[in-house]
This record gives sequence, structure tokens and C-alpha cells, in this order.
Amino acid sequence: MLKRKIYDRLVEWKEKSNGSSALLIDGARRVGKSFIAKEFAEKEYRSHIIVDFGNAPQDILDLFLNDSSNPDLFFAKLSTFYSTPLFKRESLIVFDEVQQFPRARQLIKYLVADGRYDYLETGSLIRLKQNVKDIIIPSEEDHIEMFPLDFEEFLWAMGDTVTVPMLKQCFESKTPLGQALHRKIMNDFRQYVLVGGMPQSVLAYLNEKDFEVSDTVKRRILKLYRDDVSKFAAGYEDKVFAVFDGIPGQLSKKEKKYKLSSIHKDARFRTYEDSFLWLQEAMVVNTCFNATDPNIGLALSADHATQKCYMADTGLLVTHTFMDNSYTENELYRAILFDRLNINEGMIMENVVAQMLRRNGHKLYFYSRSDAIQRENHMEIDFLIAEGKKIAPIEVKSNNYTSHASLDKFRNRFSKVIGNAYILYSKDILIKDGITHLPFYMAMFL
Repeated sequence: MLKRKIYDRLVEWKEKSNGSSALLIDGARRVGKSFIAKEFAEKEYRSHIIVDFGNAPQDILDLFLNDSSNPDLFFAKLSTFYSTPLFKRESLIVFDEVQQFPRARQLIKYLVADGRYDYLETGSLIRLKQNVKDIIIPSEEDHIEMFPLDFEEFLWAMGDTVTVPMLKQCFESKTPLGQALHRKIMNDFRQYVLVGGMPQSVLAYLNEKDFEVSDTVKRRILKLYRDDVSKFAAGYEDKVFAVFDGIPGQLSKKEKKYKLSSIHKDARFRTYEDSFLWLQEAMVVNTCFNATDPNIGLALSADHATQKCYMADTGLLVTHTFMDNSYTENELYRAILFDRLNINEGMIMENVVAQMLRRNGHKLYFYSRSDAIQRENHMEIDFLIAEGKKIAPIEVKSNNYTSHASLDKFRNRFSKVIGNAYILYSKDILIKDGITHLPFYMAMFL
């Protein structure tokens, strides 16, 4: 069983809400929503009913359509159908895959007002237009996002509960770990990067410590995503496929901004905007926008037509990059394991940093300005995050980088709004030239 941090947030919701709201868990397919909902229901309630709208019989759908106006009859039939007694304020009703039956989500308003039971919803593709069409989104619905396992959760799965608290102390004091300990943690981190954080992939790897078994699971997940595109992006699915399939190629370039000309020379953002939005709302990708005027309100200057498109799970990116080839031909596994990433393959580490920042609650922004005439104005900063009332620029570097010219120019130009500056790389903690150098895995603390 995989321990997930989101469980504590569910318990917190139960205690604070006390029946005054339902909770919706939103996340990509196969991220573990149904599993955590079932575990929470079993441990925290006297009884529970899970209505799986991905496979609900017509009798249940009819119940929601025809009998919901009579709560006594509705709950009596629901309890009888699932052979489960319901206890006032001690039972949980789970609407699993609620996007498959939006009517149930609309009923949340009235079910919460009734006050007898607690309600938990899970959904993928929940924000797509066709999944909220013709329904009123209930204001009595709290909403949390669920992401793939983070590095600490991966270590928990490996039986390690002590490393991250120690890393937190080193990060806060900016104390180097030492060569031997850093090497061990980087080895664990490389395994995490390759396996990714999708629960099925992690479990497959843990059972046999075989990357090929994990890769097979990830291929199934990627196929499932493609099936979802065909089903839920009807009418523009070819454009979504084109954007999705182009992600590895775009990230492998030095400037990782997504250039539509790689799809077609006449491609324009306005014709592909819905495709990027589809992938973002399905939580398949993490989108990073260019903040053209860096300040504490990064969103205010975000240029949505200039964006980088990262995979939401780096393990899936590793497999997606070589999807048309067999596992044995996937060079990334060897390159990452033996620390031989070249510049192009460095996209993997930039992707995992994006994933970790997003997991920490950051919206993703970068800074890009081209100026061939005045080179001092030409800058590329991988990520920008807010730290208090200041902006922190972040650069992701390869092992043998020799300079950080863009970061220096950025710090000089925007010195009034910049606090800390970070370089993430494969070596130990170092403070040099006023820049904090951190190993990749410490992105979890930013």
C-alpha cells in the first residue's frame, strides 16, 4: 500500500467541514484518486458506499435521475442496492469518476444541505467543457488537486522515512550533505525520475526492481491518455495528438518554448489554443508561461501564447520520448542511471523540476527575451517563483556548466524585485556568487 500525503488533507477536510461541504479530488487518470478515496472511506467512517459512475448500472443512474427529489427514498434505495447501512453523520458516499455523470455532481448542493452524510467526489478531465455542460457547479464543493507521487512519497514506498526530514534541515541551514550521502540520494532520485510517480508504475517497479516492467505500465497509461483524447477531444483530436506527440521534441531543444511551426509551418496559436488547454485541464501536462514583466504578480504579465509544455509525470516523459521503440532502445534509462545526460537529455531534469514546483503549489512561469542587437537584453530563465514579496529565478543546469550569464543579467536588471536566486544541478549544496546551488532533489523545498 502506498502512503499518500493527500490522505491527511482528506482528514483535515472531514474535521473542518463537518458536513458543510463535499470534497472533489481532481487529478489525471491513474494518479490514485479512487484508491485514496476507498482507503479514506474504510478508515475514517462507520460505513461507506462507492458509486463508480465509470461502471454504474442503469438502475443507479435512474435513481439519481428520478428519485433525488425525495431524499428518504433516494437513500433507502441506495443503501439497499449496495447492501450497506447508512448512519447519520457517520457514513461517506463516494461519487467515483463523477465526470461520467455530471447530474450527480449537480445534486451535491442538495445532498450537502440535507446534512445526513459526507460526500467525496473523484474525477479526471473534470474541467473539460463537455463534463460541466448544462450543470450548475455547486458552491458547496471544496476542490483539491491530486498529483503523482512526489520524491518523498516515492522514498516512503522504498521504505525510507528518514531522508527527507534530514534533507529539510540541510536545506534550511544550507549545509552540504557530503559526497557519499549526496551520491546515495541522487541514485534514489534517478530511480524516481525514471519510474515516475504514477502509482501503478511505482508498484510495478517495487515488486521486481525492474525498469522494463515499470515501462510497460507507463505505456498502458499513455495509451489510456490517447484513448481519452479520441473520446473527449472529438473534432480537434488531431491537434491535441500533434501537440502531445511534439512535447519531447520541443523540450529537447535549447530554448524549450513550444514552437507550433514544428507541427506545421502555417500553424497559429489561436487554432491550437484549445489543444494546449485540453492537455492542461486533463492534468496530463504542466504548462509554463512567459512572464514578460517579472514582479510579484507573475500572472499579470503572463504571455499565454509563449509557453513551455512539460509532462505532468517525468516517468511518463521518459517512456513517451521513445514510445515508438522498445524499452531496450530507450537510451534515457542508461543516460540517467549513469549520470551521462547531454544537453538535449537535460530536458528530463527540467521536467522533473517543473513537476516538483507544481506539486508545491506554484503556477509555472519562466522569463524569455530575445534581442540580437543588444545582447545584454537577451535572457532565458527556466523558472520564476514567488518567495514572500520577492521573485526567485531558478536555472536548471547540466553537470559541467561553466557560466550563468542569463541569471546574472536577470539579477542585475530586476534587482529590486529579486530575492534568492537558485541553480539546480546534480552536485551538493553550494553558495557562490550570491547564488544558492542546490541538488535537483531539493526543488521539493522551493
